[in-house]
Formats: sequence, C-alpha cells, structure tokens
Amino acid sequence: MKRSRPRLGALDEISVAEPSAQRFLVLAILCLTLLITNLDGTILNVALPTVVSTLHATSSQLQWVVDSYTMVFAGLLLIAGSLGDHLGRKWVFVGGLAVFAIGSGASAFSGSPDQLIGARAFMGIGAAAIMPSTLSILTNVFTEPTERARAIGLWSGTSGLGLAIGPVVGGWLLAHYWWGSVFLINIPIAVATSVAALVIVPNSFNTNAKRPDLVGAGCSLLGVALLLWGIIEAPVWGWTSPKIIAAIAGAAVIAFVFVTWERRTKHPLLDLSFFESRRFSVAIAGLGLVLFALSGALFLLTQYLQFCLGYTALQAGLRIVPIAAVLLVVASLSSFAVRLAGTKVVVLCGTVLITLGLALLSTVTIHSTYANALPAFFLLGIGTGLAIAPCTEAVMGSVPKERAGVGSATNSTSLQIGSALGVAVLGSLLSTRYHADMRVLFGHNAVPAPVARTALGSIGGALEVAKHVDATLGTQLANAARQSYVSGMVFAVSVAAGIAAVASIVVATFLPARAPDDESVK
Repeated sequence: MKRSRPRLGALDEISVAEPSAQRFLVLAILCLTLLITNLDGTILNVALPTVVSTLHATSSQLQWVVDSYTMVFAGLLLIAGSLGDHLGRKWVFVGGLAVFAIGSGASAFSGSPDQLIGARAFMGIGAAAIMPSTLSILTNVFTEPTERARAIGLWSGTSGLGLAIGPVVGGWLLAHYWWGSVFLINIPIAVATSVAALVIVPNSFNTNAKRPDLVGAGCSLLGVALLLWGIIEAPVWGWTSPKIIAAIAGAAVIAFVFVTWERRTKHPLLDLSFFESRRFSVAIAGLGLVLFALSGALFLLTQYLQFCLGYTALQAGLRIVPIAAVLLVVASLSSFAVRLAGTKVVVLCGTVLITLGLALLSTVTIHSTYANALPAFFLLGIGTGLAIAPCTEAVMGSVPKERAGVGSATNSTSLQIGSALGVAVLGSLLSTRYHADMRVLFGHNAVPAPVARTALGSIGGALEVAKHVDATLGTQLANAARQSYVSGMVFAVSVAAGIAAVASIVVATFLPARAPDDESVK
C-alpha cells in the first residue's frame, strides 16, 4: 500500500487560480538562483589570466578549471532531476544551494590549479541539483501555456544572462579584490535564496517516481568525463596518441552501454521515449549547439581581449556587455516572435545569426581592434536569445507535467554538455594551432627549454616569461604568442561556424513549425 506524502506547508501547492504575483515571486527566486549557477560557468573566464600568473596554470588546466564544474554539472543533472521527482524538487533545490555555497568557499581559497579544479567539480554537484529543480518547479507553478512560455522566456533570458555577464562581474571584482572574490560572491546569494525558498517556493514531486538509476548516472558521468579528457588533453599528448584514442573510444563505448541500459531497465534515468518526439529531439540538439557556440566563444574571447588587445579584466568584461544586453532583451521577447512566426522560423533565425557571428570572428587578425569584433558580439547575443527560449519551451512542452523533473534535467544536461564541449573543443583546436605555430618560432631561435615549455603551456605563460628574458627574444616571443593565439582562435571559430551551419540545416529540415495541439509525450 502506497503511503501518502505529508503536506509540507501551506505554500506547498500553488494553483493557477492563485494571484499571479505569488507565482512571479517564485519565478524571481528561481531566476536569481539560476543566475549565480550560470554566471559561475563564465565568471572565471575573465580571471583566467590571473589564475595563470597566481597559480601557474597551463592552457589545459585552464580548460579543466572551467570544464570540471560543467562536467560534473552535466553528468549529474539527470540523476538530480530524478531525485527531485522522487524526494521533492524544493528540497533538492535547497540542498543544492548548500553544496554550491560550500564549493564556492573552497574554490576561493584554492592554492593550486588541482585544488581549484576539485573545488569547482564540487560546486558542479550543487549546480546539478539546483538547475533542473528551477525549471521543473517553474513548469508546475505556471501551467497555462501562454503564461508558461512567458515565464520560460524570462528563465531562459536569466540563464543566458548569467553566462554572458560572468566576465563583467568577474572583471569588476578583480579590479577591487583578489581573484577568490569571484567565488565568494556566491555565498550570500545562496544563503538568501535558500531562506526565501524555504518560505515561498512550493514543493512538488512525481507520486509515481521510480527509484534513481545509479547505473545510468555513473555511465553518464564517466562517459562525459572521458570524452572531455580526451578532447582537452589532445593538444598535449597528440590527437593520435593511444591515450587520447582510448579515452574517446571509451566514451563511445560507455555511451552505447548507457543507451542499452536505459532501454532495458525498468527505472531509466533518461526516458528514451521522449526522443520519439521530433520536436523534443531537435530542440534538445539545438540547445546544446547554441551553448557550444556561446560558451566556447566566450572562453576564447575573454582571453583574446586581455592577452591580445591588452585590456584589463574589468575592461574586457565590459566589452562583453553587448552579448549580454541583446541576449537578455531578445530572449525575453522571443515568445512573442514564436506566436507570430512559429518555433522553426525563430530558432532558425537564431542559429543562422550565430553562424554569421562566428564567421565574422573568423576574419579577425592580429591587427584587428575591438570594433572589428563588435558586430560579431551582437550577432551571437541576438542569435542565442532567439534560440534558447523557444527550444526550451519545445522541450518542456513535449514532456508530461509529472515528468517535469527529468524533462528539465534533460534540457539542462543538453545546455551543460554543449557548454562543456564548446570550451573543450574550441579550446583544444586553439591549443593545437597555437602549439604548432609557436614551435615554428622555437625552430628558428635558440630558446631555453624551460622558456619554451612555459610558453607552450599558455599564451599567458608566454607573455609572462617574455618579460624576463633577453629583450629581443622577449619581443619575438610575445609577438609570436599573440599571433599564434589569434591564428588558433580563428581556426577554432571557423570550425564552430561550420557546426552552427549544420545546426541551421537540421532545424530547417526537422524542427516542427509549431507545437501540436496535444504537445505532451504520452
């Protein structure tokens, strides 16, 4: 006999009949929490040069500092969504905030790159519990389709805003405090939103929730970890290295095991029947590719602005503002555009603009200025804003309300895997070209081995060591490092533009123009 769950307070259920002000207060809490989790995905980008000089991190370690957070975030999202359905989304949400705050404190006081990577991974556990809970709570509070679309538009805008303004906030903090402050800022916000959530946010759960799929969770985390390790470490070991081939092949095998297990188990982590909906499948892929482009570009651009154009951390952060500003405005208005033109047209416009933005970035040279890159920033912001909210609404509108936790976790997993792969793939493509170009300099000059090793580690290391060697060699080394970085960035964003173009073709061909009358997967 199934036991009934006890009521957890007068506000545990909010119906659409209750005042909209109460629902939008819940939305404000969810968006504020979502802001810090997504902001933390990029707030460190602008501090990467400081991490290089303070903790002596290499390029691959910088990628891991960013991606360790995103990797754990993505790998645990599905199990966190399932736990939310089972235990109550409110309590998983509040627990995630506590873990996130602890991880933020540990990150702030890290004394080495490895410690920072580990602390960031711990933060990812908290973020994985927070993010799917925000969207599943939102979906259960806003049940009327038009109002839900508007709420998701604001949620998506906040999500994208957090990713885009991270460099701005990070730059301001670095201008006034030490680099650990980019993490300490999370703690008071996490505490305040936890208290507010306990009082205001309703609890919801799936009364038919099945026990968590730990095998599926382990496979998803291990598979993502192996794939990212193979991609990030490839420039160091070589793309044809047995270690790299084994890691990527291992990730493919684990992905096959994961799908096979999910098809056979009675309590799957990921309901593969969701993917029978073309609307769901194409929207999930679209979300991943949009975040691939945005996160990868931001990872490269914040370093380009500081290392190549010579801006301070704050100046670089402020120059990312155009992406954040247009993204927030466009995402908030995208639901109106969908009503007028349909999901396909709006998302397609977004992916095409992202493609054009990346193509413009691929024309940057060592002599380019910020003004040359600015049009691309606007295109990336507008394109991302147009695509995120309609794709999210398509995903959440395609799953039954009682499966909102797993549905939102699947949506969030796509975002985080896309983000992690963007940093890993674009960062590794840049590093591969950077290493090749820098070795040309070493082949024509007698460069001491320690200097060469540091210069190959990262552009930041090259510029730092250039200050402490012979003036002639130092000038050659600094110029070569900047030229090699720009060459690598152009190569990376050119590949990304091609991927975005393919995404546009997929959207144009397969994404349904509008939601069907019965939009839930049965």
